Amino acid sequence: MKKLLGIGGSDDSLKALEHTLSRAAETGDELVVAVVENPDSAHDADEVAEHVRQKVEEHGEVDAEVVRLEGHPGSALVEYAESEGFDEIVLGGGETSAMGKIQMGHIAEFVLLNSHVNVKLVR
Repeated sequence: MKKLLGIGGSDDSLKALEHTLSRAAETGDELVVAVVENPDSAHDADEVAEHVRQKVEEHGEVDAEVVRLEGHPGSALVEYAESEGFDEIVLGGGETSAMGKIQMGHIAEFVLLNSHVNVKLVR
């Protein structure tokens, strides 16, 4: 399976990175990590991309490509996934509110509502 992990530096996206690297090692999935600008993150995209490269190297069993996407993060992820033929977009996010409802960030919400590619939300 060809998977695209979108990551912008939030804690949720960093958790999704760990989960997705482990899963790709188990299944042999082809993985591309797309780093996007996230205005809500304390980290800029260059820092996030370097962190991703280090984690991929540490993992060893997974050969993941790291790409930078420019522009609106949600749009860039959807367009890239659809144009490059990905089977799934993986995103971090989705905290549960006190009322039991899933709350997600604006990037994850945009991708879920606009993607024609399957979306997996890692919580």
